[in-house]
Amino acid sequence: MIKNSDISKAMRVKLEDVFKTLPERPNFVEGIRRAPKREFTLSKEETALALKNALRYIPEEWHEILAEEFLEELLTMGRIYGYRFRPQTEIKGKSIDDYKGNTVEGRAIQVMIDNNLDFEIALYPYELVTYGETGQVCQNWMQYHLIKRYLEAMTDEQTLVVQSGHPLGLFKSPKNAPRVIITNGLMIGMFDDMDNWNRGAALGVASYGQMTAGGWMYIGPQGIVHGTYSTLLNAGRDKLGIPEDKDLKGRLFVTSGLGGMSGAQGKAVEIAGGVGIIAEVDESRIVTRHTQGWVSEITRTPKEAFDSAKAHQSAGTKAAIAFLGNIVDLLEYAVENDVHIDLLSDQTSCHNAYDGGYCPVGISFEERTALLSKDKAKFVKLVDETLVRHYHAIKALTSKGVYFFDYGNSFMKAMFDAGVTEICKNGVNELDGFIWPSYVEDLMGPILFDYGYGPFRWVCLTGKDEDLRKTDHAAMSCIDPNRRFQDRDNWTWIRDAEKNKLVVGTKARILYQDALGRLKIALKFNEMIRNGEIGPVMLGRDHHDTGGTDSPFRETSNIKDGSNIMAEMATHVFAGNAARGMSMIALHNGGGVGIGKSINGGFGMVLDGSERVDEILSNAMPFDVMGGVARRAWARNEHALETSMAYNDSRPTDHITLPFIPKEDLVQSLVDKHYVKGGK
Repeated sequence: MIKNSDISKAMRVKLEDVFKTLPERPNFVEGIRRAPKREFTLSKEETALALKNALRYIPEEWHEILAEEFLEELLTMGRIYGYRFRPQTEIKGKSIDDYKGNTVEGRAIQVMIDNNLDFEIALYPYELVTYGETGQVCQNWMQYHLIKRYLEAMTDEQTLVVQSGHPLGLFKSPKNAPRVIITNGLMIGMFDDMDNWNRGAALGVASYGQMTAGGWMYIGPQGIVHGTYSTLLNAGRDKLGIPEDKDLKGRLFVTSGLGGMSGAQGKAVEIAGGVGIIAEVDESRIVTRHTQGWVSEITRTPKEAFDSAKAHQSAGTKAAIAFLGNIVDLLEYAVENDVHIDLLSDQTSCHNAYDGGYCPVGISFEERTALLSKDKAKFVKLVDETLVRHYHAIKALTSKGVYFFDYGNSFMKAMFDAGVTEICKNGVNELDGFIWPSYVEDLMGPILFDYGYGPFRWVCLTGKDEDLRKTDHAAMSCIDPNRRFQDRDNWTWIRDAEKNKLVVGTKARILYQDALGRLKIALKFNEMIRNGEIGPVMLGRDHHDTGGTDSPFRETSNIKDGSNIMAEMATHVFAGNAARGMSMIALHNGGGVGIGKSINGGFGMVLDGSERVDEILSNAMPFDVMGGVARRAWARNEHALETSMAYNDSRPTDHITLPFIPKEDLVQSLVDKHYVKGGK
């Protein structure tokens, strides 16, 4: 029989490398947000299995103490986090030079992991949740330490494989292979639902990576500011008739959420020149955003919020106004008092509405948290009732001409699940979509994604302000603002990035760019590193990109050929980035809309100045984008067709298959004749 002592001797990387003795139980810093109790429905036998699974990381001499401790965590929090192993100091993304490791990639990825868990960035740092209510870096603190030890030990001829936070191990691979491959929450189809995922998470075998949380490339709320800025500007142009060279001055945007991703909304509306009211039930999130300068005012009644907004609109000044309260109270006030709103949305975590992502109206945030733990059935009932009220408030406002868009948070699906069938276009089910558009379907898809513009980003791994400043200027020099209005928007964005104080955490930047624009900037950065002008840089993007995510309710909602139910694009981009040598690649289930509703992938690419990296960039970056544009072109999206045709002309090494388009009346008349004759 194999003994634990034999197992310990057979491993060169293990928890004992980090902890020679069992650490003391931790103290929790007062005021740091904590995750609510998660869904826990394990049977007696499954609870035992969850304990066994967690103890797999632990040397036998600590089992007796930690088994009891882990059971307590499981019963009180719904998950085993291994709090005892969390570092007692605050975690921050330090300079790459402060990390140990045999490779620049291994040290760079440690910077990114720690940045994701910074108190200023992470939503629930003690539970390893970066953003989106449930998006985790990994499942527990034992995994965190093992991953970092593997990254220290890894050579440039090894790849670390990580499955739902578990570091499976190091395996030999070529120097041009990825150094890390990550998957999160990928479930067999028949089990791909929230009940089974909650069971898997409680057992310790499934992790919700969200998008860039479990892919370790989150750069704080800055990452979504640019996308929100672009969405709001283009909504103003497309729906309010604002000229392309003007901003949202004097216009009112109302929404909710000031957490991880949603925290960007106030900053974005100010940069776009408008006035925003953002409802938030968690006062700590408002305080964080106000301290960071991402909201300019705090209000506590709907009247106070709308009065302040009206004053700013009249004066033509920009403002981000936080409303401490429920969005439903705010909207019902607007309906009752005939308050005009120009743009309306929502960014609560409705992909996880019944596990804390959406707070019922009429109760406080603290009462919501207590209900989650003590009376989940009542909480679910209150959520459903609030979603119905929320629907009727939006319906009343849109009937008066307000433009509402779903911000990709599974909001309308949550309303449907709460029993609001009239939110469906066909009045029955979600197959034909919903009565209000997704922001991707109406704005970002046709205006940005179909051209290949998406959330390209980079991190200056030295942590130096001057490196970030130099990369800003270099990126700006690579953009022609006269080519398209999208380029002008992006040029203006990067010109003003430092002035707008977007950095939270490590020195990072986001800049929407198309395929060849990203490649040009990436090669420029690598040249600057080669010339000693800046230190190493890590490139990445949000999974929420042209080719990064398959999600019929969000990223692929403007793909109308029926393939929006397929998850092959994101999977191919993931595999293609692996084949072409990106430093780190990730593929996740769920993303921003929930388990079973999305497959999404991303990458991290470490620039070290080498010609090897130039070659990887030249091969990988165009495919990463154009794999998505090509899929959109095949769906007959006009702008994607234009982009793909131009790409075929400019890139003799690549070639995209393009669709022939039949005349609409030919097809329709034939089908009409068939049905007239009694066809079914």
